[in-house]
Amino acid sequence: MQNKYVLRTPSINIFEKPRKNSNISSQIIYGESFKILGLNKEYFKIKCLYDGYTGFIKKIKKFNYFKPTHKINVLKSRIYLGRKKKRTNKFLPLASKIEILDREKGFIMFEKDKWLRSKEICILSKKNKNYSKIFKYFLNCKYKWGGKTFDGIDCSALLQIFFNLNNEYFPRDTVNQVEVKKGVLLKKKFQKGDIIFWKGHVAMCINSKNLIHAYGPRKKVVIMPIKKTISLIKKTAKLDVKKIIRI
Repeated sequence: MQNKYVLRTPSINIFEKPRKNSNISSQIIYGESFKILGLNKEYFKIKCLYDGYTGFIKKIKKFNYFKPTHKINVLKSRIYLGRKKKRTNKFLPLASKIEILDREKGFIMFEKDKWLRSKEICILSKKNKNYSKIFKYFLNCKYKWGGKTFDGIDCSALLQIFFNLNNEYFPRDTVNQVEVKKGVLLKKKFQKGDIIFWKGHVAMCINSKNLIHAYGPRKKVVIMPIKKTISLIKKTAKLDVKKIIRI
């Protein structure tokens, strides 16, 4: 069995268990590489090569190996069909990795007869350190446990996607993210780039007064005052700040 594959569908769910009604734990998006560790009648057991995440996906046909050269650098890039560029309601999410098969004015073909707008992609090696801008792409997107796209995202994926876009490793879950970098002293004054961790939750400071996070109680990605959020989480979830690191 070939041991390296690349997803060729906008996104699919990763499940905790290979059965119906299992919880979604994460997602794979277009162009992400994975290994198949095992299979049964309905599911593949897989390992994502970017972050080592393991779980189960429903059996699919749209995957094979290709070497990506570019990536999506907008929240979602609409797919167009055929030489006439027929508009569809399907999109590739931010950080999807693609290869370019052909070019026409203002468009690139990434699969046979499937096109994207050229201005919505960039070369794979390009970095974007404007983390505030990247996080704000997802403002008001719905909160979805395990989600990684415009259609729903969780708190740890919102942080991870910044590093993914910059070709840097970063874990998927907060329990591992909190251990990646040395922390700074817990403090009363915050600054842009501070990452605040609680048990099971993370938020990113976009300036000295406000943070952004995918917040379950609000059911979406929101900007909130830092000190108010810390007090609110302590009051409602009985959680203190665990650690602060810096991008």
